[in-house]
Amino acid sequence: MTVNHSEERKSPTRKHTALPKAQILIEALPWLTRHNGKTVVIKFGGNAMVNEDLKAAFAQDVVFLRQAGIKPVVVHGGGPQISAALDKHGIVSEFKAGLRVTTEDAMDVVRMVLAGQVQRELVGLLNQHGPLAVGLTGEDAHTITATKHQPEIDGELVDIGRVGEITAIDTGAIEALLADGRIPVVSSIARSQDDGHVYNVNADTAAAALAAALGAETLMVLTDVEGLYEDWPNSDEVISRLTASQLEKLLPELSSGMVPKMEGCLHAVRNGVNTARVIDGRVQHSILLEIFTDEGIGTMVVPDATDQGDAV
Repeated sequence: MTVNHSEERKSPTRKHTALPKAQILIEALPWLTRHNGKTVVIKFGGNAMVNEDLKAAFAQDVVFLRQAGIKPVVVHGGGPQISAALDKHGIVSEFKAGLRVTTEDAMDVVRMVLAGQVQRELVGLLNQHGPLAVGLTGEDAHTITATKHQPEIDGELVDIGRVGEITAIDTGAIEALLADGRIPVVSSIARSQDDGHVYNVNADTAAAALAAALGAETLMVLTDVEGLYEDWPNSDEVISRLTASQLEKLLPELSSGMVPKMEGCLHAVRNGVNTARVIDGRVQHSILLEIFTDEGIGTMVVPDATDQGDAV
């Protein structure tokens, strides 16, 4: 039998352009396995809250987590939007001890902006990908209860109006939504424990309290810096990992804007949350980069007991 070599089938050389994507997915596998079925609380804030592209990327990240078998809970404030609305209403924005002074009139605006504007927009972005997100405030189902907070400045307690200090968390409504496959989006407003009012609570603090109460695997706090710097402003080297005790020693040296974020991380890991992370919300898909890659991109805080452990 004569073989016509010209007719032999020749396998063409194929360029597997999708191979890098497959490698990325494989790198994510251990993290997908570790976090499957776990709750992740994400504090949405900073530049990610006002930049349209970053907002869209944030929504994609959160939906990806949900579709990957993780249970995301989003907590948000709304500093820039609140300031803009107060200006429009002719109400002066004032801050004391790093907290917004919230008068009766200002509280009405805060409530309107958080529950009626920021939350609605975020729920809408998430729901472009399916009937997933449900918005609620800390008032709903007694999710967050607070009492009046009076910070101490120069040794004296200062009245800053309707700013609350969290006294109790009821996770029932959030857990019911998670069990139904939904993504809860929580505005940082609290019901009063004792006087029938509502309170404006710091969103970093609220996210940390919810993460602890839910027994979350991870708390993630989006901010406008790369993480916690080693020696700011002398160095822009980011601390990639530190323990609760190490963080506690650093707290007095931190800038006022970082204090509630890092105090929240400290509270979370000392109350059952395995890791707390501060990440740069200015980077698109920063949530996925932090959770699903070997390098990570922010600062991770772990409990003292896991200093030599395997928290990732």
